[in-house]
Amino acid sequence: MPDLLIELFSEEIPARMQSRAADDLRTRVTDGLVEAGLTYAGAAAFSTPRRLTLTVQGLLAASPTTTEERKGPRTDAPEKAIEGFLRGAGVSRDALEVRDEKKGQVYFAKITKQGRPADVIVAEVLEGVIRNFPWPKSMRWGSGSLRWVRPLHSILCILTDDAGEASIVEMDVDGIKAGNSTEGHRFMAPGAFTISSFDQYQSTLKARHVILDAAERAEAIWQDATNQAFAAGLEVVEDRGLLAEVAGLVEWPVVLMGEIGAEYLDLPPEVLQTSMREHQKFFSVKNPKTGRIERFITVANRETADHGATILAGNQKVLSARLADAKFFWENDLRVAETGGQKWLDALGDVTFHNKLGSQAERINRIAALAREVAPAVGVDPDLAEQAARWAKADLSSEMVYEFPELQGLMGRYYAKRAGMPAEVAAAAEEHYSPLGPSDDVPTAPVSVAVALADKLDLLTGFWAIDEKPTGSKDPFALRRAALGVIRLVVENGVPIPLSEAGRTVLMVWLDWTPSYPNNLLNSEINQLQNKLKETDAQEALFKDRLSFFHDRLKVYLKDQGIRHDVIDACVAMPGNDDLALLVKRAQALSDFLKTEDGENLLQGFKRANNILTQAEEKDGVEYSYGADIKFAEMDEERALFAALDAQGPIITEALASEDFAAAMSAMAALRAPIDAFFEAVQVNTDNSVVRRNRLNLLSRIRKTCLDAADLARIEG
Repeated sequence: MPDLLIELFSEEIPARMQSRAADDLRTRVTDGLVEAGLTYAGAAAFSTPRRLTLTVQGLLAASPTTTEERKGPRTDAPEKAIEGFLRGAGVSRDALEVRDEKKGQVYFAKITKQGRPADVIVAEVLEGVIRNFPWPKSMRWGSGSLRWVRPLHSILCILTDDAGEASIVEMDVDGIKAGNSTEGHRFMAPGAFTISSFDQYQSTLKARHVILDAAERAEAIWQDATNQAFAAGLEVVEDRGLLAEVAGLVEWPVVLMGEIGAEYLDLPPEVLQTSMREHQKFFSVKNPKTGRIERFITVANRETADHGATILAGNQKVLSARLADAKFFWENDLRVAETGGQKWLDALGDVTFHNKLGSQAERINRIAALAREVAPAVGVDPDLAEQAARWAKADLSSEMVYEFPELQGLMGRYYAKRAGMPAEVAAAAEEHYSPLGPSDDVPTAPVSVAVALADKLDLLTGFWAIDEKPTGSKDPFALRRAALGVIRLVVENGVPIPLSEAGRTVLMVWLDWTPSYPNNLLNSEINQLQNKLKETDAQEALFKDRLSFFHDRLKVYLKDQGIRHDVIDACVAMPGNDDLALLVKRAQALSDFLKTEDGENLLQGFKRANNILTQAEEKDGVEYSYGADIKFAEMDEERALFAALDAQGPIITEALASEDFAAAMSAMAALRAPIDAFFEAVQVNTDNSVVRRNRLNLLSRIRKTCLDAADLARIEG
């Protein structure tokens, strides 16, 4: 069984495309081989800046000959139908077999597909893969029609048999003929060499200064970088994304550590790290005692006679120019911050947030007003919450954030401190954007929570008001992320804030806004929308739709925590379902309860009581909802159930009123045994109408007691 080796050798492939391209090569080639009848034992793909490589082990030497039987039309079918069947099957009429079936005589064809040698199939599959490769971006060069990410220079494609003999797979793609040779490192080992197997290919490449495996290159970079930093008493700031990118920029990594000019060491470490990462692809090296970034790591693609001195000198010169810009931005921004930052806040009036929702300054006014309303729920002074909200986005006007947008919020924290603002205001500037995703940390500082909630609630209410809601997979304004952020902020901080109240507050603020656009037509459209939303019905429709959206996101959030969708539905159906913290407490308690034996059996008892009661009410045309009296009880099991309901009912009611759902479920568990005993011993639909009615009213007490905790009718099973 031969092994297949493919290498597609080109100019430098962008690092961000290499891993996906290697996976696509493996998937498309192996799928094509299997579809053509060639199975294999294993496959692996690799990438370097100049090559994509695929090795396939244990490939069949040829595809097997197969015979397929295909049923055709009846013998008396129209001639065109028979001719179409013959063309599809690829056989002549003489080769057809006639068989008797229930509906008459039917044509059958036996289609034999002859096996083909592996090299023929490989050539066919590989050419198709190359011509239709899914690069995010591709190019043509010269006069050919082939498109590739960068000019493709050569194709290595060989089959190596069990004896170690290699043969070239003959193929030609736009004048590029497959062969058995490749090249090593562009500078350190130029020139072609021939290949006979994958092992020889990989070892020879390494001897010629090319590490084929990207993971091996990344590990080599990290080990050498951390060793050099450790020797200097420093440590490398971990950045796995940058490590993967740099490993895709070099075939033979040479790690070099350089100095940062002393005049730049007092810049915030995040500024240094961002500038070096984004512009130079440098790793930051910090002093673990002070946290200050003091050096950098760069990775060259070759060894040099001067051990990288010239490379480092050039990198340090370029870096110095970059950091000089950063220092200039930093110093300019500090001068603005030290005067209170009003210049930045004024400038946000000229920045459009959305053409139907006003400028950033107008949005900040709404957020500040909402933060004041949210503040009491999180135990914050409203004035402090408003101050934090008004400062939170000031740094969007700063020169540093204009140059490095990813530093928004972080720079706001630095500038707030320099402006002498309270620490809570500075923290809120950075933290109010969070959480940005399901794994992001949730702010816990009360002021940060208030501003973060105000920011996200304004975003959601505003876009809901102008009917810019997520549709299908499209969510251009990240409203799903904002809704999940509200859920996590409320739930993980236990904020008792009903969404309807918060929504009405921000909507009222939005309705009071007078747009200042020079475009009179746009002003008119906004005024019409505002007038419409002043109507109670329109407001209620907006809040209902938005609350439904929150509940959908909540199901996703709780599902990740192991809470079933039907449990969530049972809690959403209860009053107060716009209080997310309350809703989640109820769902968690119910979920835990239903996982116990008592909970599972009580659920069955409730469903049995509910079913009997529902059927009786439909039959009798009355509602059995009151009037159960112990004096009509005939059996001990009835009296025991009365006693249990009398004892546990007040406990459940009090627990629910104090939002202690765990205690309510615990009290409900005490009903499990008497309910079980009741159904085992008592016939509800007895011939005595008085006793029957009393027992149905007793079932109604069971139903009401259970439904006070959650709508158990929505629970499956």
